[in-house]
Amino acid sequence: MGGGDKILNRINADCDKRIEAINADTAQKCSDIMAEAQIQAAELCDDIAKKAAAKVLQIKSAAKSRAELETRNALLKKRREEIDITYKSVLAQLTSLADNEYFDIIYALAKKLSGKEGVVMLNTKDLQRAPDDFISKLEQSGVKAQLCSTPANISSGFILKCGDIEENMDFAAILADKRDLIEDLINHELFVS
Repeated sequence: MGGGDKILNRINADCDKRIEAINADTAQKCSDIMAEAQIQAAELCDDIAKKAAAKVLQIKSAAKSRAELETRNALLKKRREEIDITYKSVLAQLTSLADNEYFDIIYALAKKLSGKEGVVMLNTKDLQRAPDDFISKLEQSGVKAQLCSTPANISSGFILKCGDIEENMDFAAILADKRDLIEDLINHELFVS
């Protein structure tokens, strides 16, 4: 082997050593990068898992709130329906009383207007069934009035017209006026444990 071959062999040997060193260095760097990537991936996974768990809790909380709101709204709707049924039942019971009981309620309502004078207006049905002593019993209740022969547009009770002022004693109007109080009583009776 000549001097040139020795130099070439030496260069090849040096290159091979250098390639091995570069490969070893590259392998080490790859290993370090992979180890760092695994650490970052684990941290990222933990972060994603924590965020997902927080999101799940948030979704569960929102769903629970929605469910509670829908339940509360359904309960309120049902309560309102029950109150409406009771309200209509009370009104129906009042309007279907026997004549003497019905007019006793009218006289009791007239006492609340004691001292007033005017024209009493009844609906068509009540005009036909009013007792003969209706006006005198109104006077005994404290209301001095004449009976209007024109029927009033009310479902029950009466209207006392005192000049330009009308006292509406229609049972439906009175119940509507007292609706909040009636609802409180019904709620207490039906829904308070």
